[in-house]
Amino acid sequence: MKSPFKPIWKPHALATPHAEQIALRIKDKVVATTDLADVPAGTEGKVLLANGFNWQRYRILFNNGIELGDLDARHIAPIGRAAKRIAKTGSRA
Repeated sequence: MKSPFKPIWKPHALATPHAEQIALRIKDKVVATTDLADVPAGTEGKVLLANGFNWQRYRILFNNGIELGDLDARHIAPIGRAAKRIAKTGSRA
C-alpha cells in the first residue's frame, strides 16, 4: 500500500554509483547490517530516496517505522530482487 505521507523522489540523472558503491533503486528492499539510531541490525526496509554525485547515499524507511537518511554500503545491504539484480549486473565491486 502506498502511503500518502512518504513521498518518493525521482533520482537525478547524474546520480550514479561508483564501482565501490551499492547501486540501489527507489523501492528496493534492504536490510540494516549494523545497529543504527532506533534501528537494530537485521531490520528490513525500503529505499525512498537515492541521491548524491560523489557519494551515493540512500534514505530508507525501515519496517519498524523509522526513516533514516545518508545510509550507504556501510549501513545497508540489498535483499530480495535488488540483491539478485545487483549480483547479476555486478553493480558493486
